Amino acid sequence: GNVIARTVRFEFVKEKERIQVVESRRAEAALEPDSGAVRRIASRNDSNRLSQFHGCLQPVSVLSRTQYYRAKSRPVPHAPPVCRFRLHSFREYNSGMGRHPPWLTVRLPGGENYAAVRRTVRAHGLNTVCEDARCPNIAECWGQHRTATFMILGDICTRACAYCAVRSGRPTELDREEPLRVARAVADLNLRHAVITSVDRDDLLDGGAGIFADTVRQIRRLDPSVRIELLTPDFGGSMQALDTVLASGPDIFSHNVETVERLYPDVRFKSDYGVALGLLRSAGEGDSVAFTKTGIMVGLGEEWDEIVDLIRDAADAGVDILTIGQYLKPTARHAEIQRYYTPDEFEELARIGRGTGIRWVFSGPLVRSSYHAEDVFADMMKTAAGA
Repeated sequence: GNVIARTVRFEFVKEKERIQVVESRRAEAALEPDSGAVRRIASRNDSNRLSQFHGCLQPVSVLSRTQYYRAKSRPVPHAPPVCRFRLHSFREYNSGMGRHPPWLTVRLPGGENYAAVRRTVRAHGLNTVCEDARCPNIAECWGQHRTATFMILGDICTRACAYCAVRSGRPTELDREEPLRVARAVADLNLRHAVITSVDRDDLLDGGAGIFADTVRQIRRLDPSVRIELLTPDFGGSMQALDTVLASGPDIFSHNVETVERLYPDVRFKSDYGVALGLLRSAGEGDSVAFTKTGIMVGLGEEWDEIVDLIRDAADAGVDILTIGQYLKPTARHAEIQRYYTPDEFEELARIGRGTGIRWVFSGPLVRSSYHAEDVFADMMKTAAGA
């Protein structure tokens, strides 16, 4: 069959006779359609860039240079070892090429700003959802805008949603100094709009609400002018935990409904659709927060009418801000992409959202909950002032 050459990023290091996934390199891959979509990858040092396969390769086997060429009955050249990886993550798209559509192409991370944000995050011993959830916008947010979404309460989530790349398991500790380190990182990066999210911590009595509140207080202590957006878990539906968070005075309270009600048992089985909407409704009914926000993904197998129903449910819950983006499968063990939505369809969903009375709807293939959060807030303020 035809062999299609690609240049991809993958990660490996050689240990004795095996290659393990630990450090970043670039590689050239060739698709062999007759061998089960296995890609042959050879290490290269070149500057070619192609991001749609980043983080989407699964090791199948590793062959030494000698093993590989002897199997092919060919002389052994002076070349890097050959690794076999199987491409996963993508359903066929239109032509059957098994790749993202062109409107989902993003840049690879790099540059001075990206390095500066990375150094700051590392220096303060913090986690970001940008890295842990493998956000496709990390190159733009870190590299162009010098901003990051901090993920507090550790890096181990007590839930295991089928779409999320964050590690799941049993957390072993609670870092009570983390709020101060987040505040210092916000100050070091000179952020005017800070977005804070977290893993789920069902092991804690308050679900981590106290740490959220302390993070807001620490940021305000260092710089009262910083706008703060909190993207929280559902706290198991605890109104006491919600009150703790809201009492700290965030500018935006956000909780993502994520997907339609029918898919909750399949992809978000430890959460509840009604609890998610109830949390948003309760947050909006008080006077402690200026705006409420939620985000959803499409492409997990929902029907169009189900998306419209979800949007209407969010409007009924009093949500002020809605984000809609394309689901992208982070690894082989996560839920499959069932469909790619076109930019025109995202525009139509935005129109529907505004038609339900939601004041601000941001809908697009690469839109994420905190994507361009500072610019979005500034636009909101202008709109509200002109109303």
